[in-house]
Amino acid sequence: MLATLLATVTLAAAPPRTLRVDYFHTGTATEERFSLDRVVLEPLPFPGRPDRPIDDSNLGKYFFEIRDLATQKVLYSRGFASIFGEWELTDEARKANRTFSESVRFPAPVAPVQLVVKKRDAERTFREVWSLVVDPHDRFVDDARPPSPGPVIALQESGDPATKLDLLLVGDGYTEKDRAKFEKDARRLVGILFEHEPYRSRRRDFNVWGICPPAEERGVSRPLTGIHRRSRVGATYDAFGSERYVLSFENRSLRDVASFAPYDAVAILVNAETYGGGGIFNLYATVAADNRWAGYIFVHELGHSLAALADEYFTSDTAYLPSEARPEPWEPNVTADPHAAKWKELLSPGVPLPTPWPKEEFTRRAKEFQEQRKAIRARNGPESEMDALFLAQQKEETKLLASAPTTGKVGAFEGANYEASGYYRPELDCVMFTRDPVPFCAVCRRALSRVIDLYAGPSPQR
Repeated sequence: MLATLLATVTLAAAPPRTLRVDYFHTGTATEERFSLDRVVLEPLPFPGRPDRPIDDSNLGKYFFEIRDLATQKVLYSRGFASIFGEWELTDEARKANRTFSESVRFPAPVAPVQLVVKKRDAERTFREVWSLVVDPHDRFVDDARPPSPGPVIALQESGDPATKLDLLLVGDGYTEKDRAKFEKDARRLVGILFEHEPYRSRRRDFNVWGICPPAEERGVSRPLTGIHRRSRVGATYDAFGSERYVLSFENRSLRDVASFAPYDAVAILVNAETYGGGGIFNLYATVAADNRWAGYIFVHELGHSLAALADEYFTSDTAYLPSEARPEPWEPNVTADPHAAKWKELLSPGVPLPTPWPKEEFTRRAKEFQEQRKAIRARNGPESEMDALFLAQQKEETKLLASAPTTGKVGAFEGANYEASGYYRPELDCVMFTRDPVPFCAVCRRALSRVIDLYAGPSPQR
């Protein structure tokens, strides 16, 4: 069905192929460098909307533009974040130099173009950090078809990829015998996603595809427990030394796998039970599919990767070093402004700013649960024990937050962005704050809707 759909699209609109620039991002906490790896012509047409090539969302730590070489007119642009952009905030980045593979994708141009990569400065303004001329007719452009990762599964077909937000689910740690399990896991998680607003009301704006390259061994790497696996997708627990953080550092290989399906967003489904996941804006989301909390993790991490939503919690340990200052975050759902100017249109009438909530009791109990969690991991306790702990925490926190006078109000609740003070979130509870059975807050729903519009919304006014 995918081949038929793509053939129909090609005949109707003849969209350009997808051109991809793979590059190396190298540096430390204080300096960074970029260098070209390769330019790839992917097998499929570019899935993006021809009438919305310019990203006006102002999201991302980084931003890239494709400019006409002769006129410098911007032909295409997108904001994004990266593994390097997170790693540079860790203690390791103060002591060592590391290199990460990254990619940008855009409609293949008919003539040479200039790729310009920008990064936000201390004032949140994008500044150019790298530039490269890309000639689509260069003999070194790699148009070889990568090894097949297996069949593409149409999990939901809503229409032409050029007018839909195409979400690709990639399986990792699934053997050939596990292929049916991957499809079952994928359909289960997609069903949970579309129970949440704004996904539920925007469901027909999505295509959802699945690819599952067979792994030789079941599961993925968990280096902190001595488990190592190799696969084409390369997902691993323990990213940056955080036992629950799942990332892939095999960007080159992952992109080749993903190139067999149209995609605007990617989620990696890990065939594992241990609690874990991750999400980086316009890179990918990850989730341990067999964990009891997989549905929550999937929805939460897609919030990061699809709409650049920040974590609103502040009691969990992270690998990131705290900032001595409190700069205004670029993410749409956290702020350093106690008057919440970032979402002033959504503020509840008469709500105090900052907004009171039972912060002291919540923080005390959350830290106690965190200590119990560390103890379970330290002795490599069974996942069922962790599930029981999380269930107890969920029950207690849901009761506490639901009974607060300011629940359901949009205000400025102190405690967000991994910091107990100095940063504020829009509502008392949200998918980006706890594992409680609550929806996205109004600010997160708005942010998600704006990104969906970029790929599948009404055509812009001319």
